Amino acid sequence: MRLDKFLKISRIIKRRSVAKEVADKGRIQINGKLAKSSSDVKVGDQLKIQFGNKTMEVKVNELHESTKKEDAQKMYEIISEIRKQNTDEID
Repeated sequence: MRLDKFLKISRIIKRRSVAKEVADKGRIQINGKLAKSSSDVKVGDQLKIQFGNKTMEVKVNELHESTKKEDAQKMYEIISEIRKQNTDEID
């Protein structure tokens, strides 16, 4: 399954166009390798996704062509979720 489609169907990213943009900007890795929106995702793959202030690592558990909202989270397992802290100090 294409990376951008997996991200949309699993609801990690709400829109496929946004998933494509994030991937094509070099913010997603599959098993440690830089991925494009057209990259193939397989069960067992580990994805590392960099959002604005958050980095999320997930493991792909299932692939579905479509899914209900309540079943979407079964498609992946969160390995880690790290939020970057704002280090600016106010005097």
